[in-house]
Amino acid sequence: MLECTVQEDGNFARLNPKGRIDSMTAPEIEQIVGSLILAGKRVVIADLEHVGFISSAGLRVLMMAQKQLKKVDGEVIIYRAADTVLDVFKMSGFDTIFFLAADQSDIDERFKKVPGAGAVVSKHINGIAAQYTEHDVAAGSLLPIGSQARLALSQYAESDVVTVNAADIQYGTGLAALGEAYSEFKDFFGESVVLNRSLFFYPAVKRPAVDFMLCPSAGAHIEYRFLYGFGFGGQFRYVVSFDADNGFIQLNKLIDSFFAVSSANLLGIVLLAESRGFMGMNLKQIPSRENSPANNKDIFDTDNFSSWFNFPVEPGDINNIIAGTGIAVKDKNKLPPATRELFSSDSSCHIHACVFDKGPINRNLETFENELKRIITECGAQRVQHVLGHSRFSSGIAGIIELA
Repeated sequence: MLECTVQEDGNFARLNPKGRIDSMTAPEIEQIVGSLILAGKRVVIADLEHVGFISSAGLRVLMMAQKQLKKVDGEVIIYRAADTVLDVFKMSGFDTIFFLAADQSDIDERFKKVPGAGAVVSKHINGIAAQYTEHDVAAGSLLPIGSQARLALSQYAESDVVTVNAADIQYGTGLAALGEAYSEFKDFFGESVVLNRSLFFYPAVKRPAVDFMLCPSAGAHIEYRFLYGFGFGGQFRYVVSFDADNGFIQLNKLIDSFFAVSSANLLGIVLLAESRGFMGMNLKQIPSRENSPANNKDIFDTDNFSSWFNFPVEPGDINNIIAGTGIAVKDKNKLPPATRELFSSDSSCHIHACVFDKGPINRNLETFENELKRIITECGAQRVQHVLGHSRFSSGIAGIIELA
């Protein structure tokens, strides 16, 4: 028999089990801890004062949670464990894997902030608790690729393909494919996102699956084929960590909060977030001349839209990791025409994202680029889509490049 209560405070959660943790009760602990991690908790304090026995099944559950949290700069702390329980940890060698705290002062000391450890600014914006660091770097650059002019009437041909070397596109979005000859890749174009020179794309075919090419270094000679899109690059002026106050924040309001941090008019955004209801759309057909609508209406027309686009009815992908890149603008009138065309008339941002497996992310401001690398190399990709403004996120971290 096991009773278990939970107390939550910010990124911390205190687990208070009473009774035995064995093969019969360990699944309950596993479910509770798993829910806490997906809810954004990064430190789980397992108060074992009232646990009289723990078996290897119980240790295994705590160990699995520890592995998951360590990936995102968190941990499980074993607190006030009785001697008989501590003996089980020591016999199993687990006393070297967990931090063992005898009283609250041990926990306070472990998380004591070191003065001068970094200029982190805390700010409350649009229902978001944000923290960010600012860096003195030069403005980044924007690279338009091809043109969207042929999209509406599905008029793309081989002559419209733009080849971009991976070394020349640090981040970006568009309609892209992989392959050497046009005859090989022409039927596989799809929504794409470039994450630190690695391309993920979702072919516009009947049974799509995300394909990708990881680019291990800026010097790798890898070529991406685009019909249209854009890329951007540079150093992050800001790295922003955010948590929604009331469960979730919509993308549009999140973008507004970035402009509350940066005074630039045009931003390149690299986003890692935990979904509370993702909404994205993607092409179902490749907009080539041979697929041009027979009714001579454009693909956005109400008569054609459903056969051309997967469009969400309601939010989905709860707790999935969303990794996206794109641009956002404060005042479109200040943009040159070529840049203005990258935005739809009713939106101030243009972002594509890859939906990865469910899981937590590391929101440590100092390790953002390492966390991005971990996600694109270790997590399973489900699809790539154009992100709609009412997509919902609970928490995350973003790198912001101010674009000239």
